[in-house]
Amino acid sequence: MASLRYSFVTLSIVTLLVISSCGNAQLSPTFYASTCPNVQLIVRNAVREAINQELRIGASILRLFFHDCFVNGCDGSLLLDDTNTFTGEKNAFPNRNSVRGFELIDTIKARVDAACNATVSCADILALAAKDGVGLMGGPTWTVPLGRRDARTASQSAANAQIPAPSANLATLISMFAAKGLSARDMVALSGAHTFGFAQCSTFRTRIYNETNIDPVFAANRRGTCPPSGDGTNLVALDIQTPNRFDNNYYTNLLNRRGLLHSDQELFNNGSQDALVRVYGSDLATFRSDFAAAMIRMGNISPLTGTNGEIRRNCRVVN
Repeated sequence: MASLRYSFVTLSIVTLLVISSCGNAQLSPTFYASTCPNVQLIVRNAVREAINQELRIGASILRLFFHDCFVNGCDGSLLLDDTNTFTGEKNAFPNRNSVRGFELIDTIKARVDAACNATVSCADILALAAKDGVGLMGGPTWTVPLGRRDARTASQSAANAQIPAPSANLATLISMFAAKGLSARDMVALSGAHTFGFAQCSTFRTRIYNETNIDPVFAANRRGTCPPSGDGTNLVALDIQTPNRFDNNYYTNLLNRRGLLHSDQELFNNGSQDALVRVYGSDLATFRSDFAAAMIRMGNISPLTGTNGEIRRNCRVVN
């Protein structure tokens, strides 16, 4: 019964958001209804297969979508490989040896094109895969507005400047999300994506060794897998209790000063978002519905539509 209640709340709010926002963004949840009617099923089945092989991939695809949308909009630019004459975003500092899931997007693209060739953009495939990565790991679902086209360009400098860093403070986080048309509430809800997945030692080393607003037992435990110097690639779960399930433990961890990243704990650190963190930590339904709504808004950041951009044949290179 609880899951039905969550679904009803999510779908009610999401339906209203889709109706109100699609015209503005020139996107529509029925964009492929006649040209590729099975696209959502194809994507979902591929994501399910990938999760069955590796539970971590759901969080990885969600992060891939976030890092794409925050650089010149949700246009698939992050999927482009570097070449001798083209510099993409994959080797920007926030992405280098960090973002992953490109092979899954390639697999989905091949399957979708086998069903309806040169019809569905890589940007839309990524948006759908991110939604399924959340839903299949126990999180909410939402209706994805579709009709994005793929960028022919990318910007490594914009990726370096516009993707929030794990060391960011609260004011910076609020400002960077506001620059994308997202509210502070959206920012706190979207940060809840850290309720699953993993982080590299280099992203939280300073926090566990130097910061004081951290539970000392939690810090000591994290030090066991993250030495004070040297290799920073060791992985630690962002939510140690349920690292492979999308729930609201992220917020209860913040309440107990167990945020892994500095930017996580900034959301609950005697600041303006403390009350909202308390709400999400105690009210799973509100978090789920707010997260779904914020994902739709994030997915509407500056999409390429109409005759702008292209439908890539290969997500890694321009046509």
